[in-house]
Amino acid sequence: MTFNVRLAALIPVAIFLILAGLFFAAIYRGDPSRVPSALIGRYVPDFELPPVEGLDRPGLASADFGKGEPVIVNVWASWCVPCRDEMPLLVELGRVSRAPLFGLNYKDDPAAARRFLAELGNPFARIGKDATGRAAIDWGVYGVPETYIVDGKGRIALKHVGPLTPEAIADEILPALKEARLSTRG
Repeated sequence: MTFNVRLAALIPVAIFLILAGLFFAAIYRGDPSRVPSALIGRYVPDFELPPVEGLDRPGLASADFGKGEPVIVNVWASWCVPCRDEMPLLVELGRVSRAPLFGLNYKDDPAAARRFLAELGNPFARIGKDATGRAAIDWGVYGVPETYIVDGKGRIALKHVGPLTPEAIADEILPALKEARLSTRG
């Protein structure tokens, strides 16, 4: 009888350990920058953003996509520390990718955005000011920074969450850009 009582006392402990193991496996499984997006393969959402005041770049709208060439879209803000860290990589990516970079400036002060780009470089051909964050919501943005590849037909081909790294550019961004070029031609 005492054996059954001891066994019965161990059952809740065993269940707890199994659940805790499953919980930790779920947390540490996979690459956190590869967040699934319901928008992959779909056309960019309908939006129209004005330019950031005082910059010599036009705003950004859904009509700017689907013109035959893939585009890289980066969601950024001057108050975002990881955005500051990735900006030199974006400047370099703009040089090596041969694809236009479009910026979506998220809930930012225009003067701070101008100072940020003056200090770190401005790789963007277009920059839309998303003062309310509405366009970012439509894009499925979880937080800044995020980077997207949009193919030449205007479909979202890749979503990278978090700051870019040299590895992410080499392993994700450039291959997705190459694939977007091929899918546009085909």
